[in-house]
Amino acid sequence: MAVAIMSVTSVNQDAFAKDAGMSLTAIAEEDGTIISISGETTSNITDVTLRVISPNGSNVVAVDQLTPDANGEFSTQFNVSNWTQDGMYEIKANQGTSLLYSITVSVDVNGGLTAETSATNSSMVDNYASSEAIAITSASSDEMGGLSISANAMEGSDTIEITGQTSKTNQDVTFTVTSPNGNLVSVDQVSPESDGSFAADILVGGPLWSQDGAYTVTAQQGNDSMFIDSVEVEVADGLVVPEFGTIAAMILAVAIISIVAISAKSRLSIVPRY
Repeated sequence: MAVAIMSVTSVNQDAFAKDAGMSLTAIAEEDGTIISISGETTSNITDVTLRVISPNGSNVVAVDQLTPDANGEFSTQFNVSNWTQDGMYEIKANQGTSLLYSITVSVDVNGGLTAETSATNSSMVDNYASSEAIAITSASSDEMGGLSISANAMEGSDTIEITGQTSKTNQDVTFTVTSPNGNLVSVDQVSPESDGSFAADILVGGPLWSQDGAYTVTAQQGNDSMFIDSVEVEVADGLVVPEFGTIAAMILAVAIISIVAISAKSRLSIVPRY
C-alpha cells in the first residue's frame, strides 16, 4: 500500500512539470544599421512585447509587439540609424510579469551604427513545476505602493487625458496603447513629479486609430505587476466615445423626467380658465 501511494504522488507531481521560459538573440554587423532579433517562448497566451532602452536608461527608443508562431518563435528588426546616444542599448522582451518570461540582451551603438554583435539570453528550464512558477511569478518588489491611472475625455474629442499616481518617483512611466485587435498604436513616456503624480495627453486619430472599439491604455514602470495598470477608452470614427457610468445615467434620467414634468406643467398653465 505504501508503494502504491508513493507512485501516485510521483505521477501527480510530474503532471505539473513542463518546459518553460524564453530565449532572445540579437545579431548585428560591424558598422551596420540593423539589429536582427529572434526568440522563442514556451508561452502562447500573450504576445511578446519588445522595448529598446537608451544607454542612459531613461528613454524608450523603440517598441514592437510580436505574436509567436505555432512553434513559439518570433523575430523582428530594429533600425538604429536614428539612435543618437552612443553606448549599450538594452533590448527587453517580456510576456506578462513572470521573471521566466522577461529577457534582456544588449547591443553597442555608436554614431547610429552597430558594433558586431551576437548576443543570446535564455531563461529556458526543463521539467518546471507549478510550485516553482508561483514562487518566481510572485517575486516581491522592494518598494511598497504601486501605480494607478485613470482616463478622462470629452465626447467627440480627439485627445485622451491620462492621469496617474505612483510610489516609484525615480523611474519614467511608459504608456502604450493597443487597438481592439491587439495592435500597438501609440507609445509615450513621462517622468513622475516628486509627489508621484503624472499626466499625459494621447491624440486619437489617423490610420492606426481607424478601428472602432475599446482601446487599451497601459502605463508601467518595469515588469512588476504592482507598477502596471490599464484603462479602456471607446473610440469610434477616430473620436472618443465615453461610456455613461451608473451615476451619470441616473443624473440623465432625472434630468429627462424633470424636463417632461416642467413641460407638462407649462402646457397646463396656459389653458384658459372659465
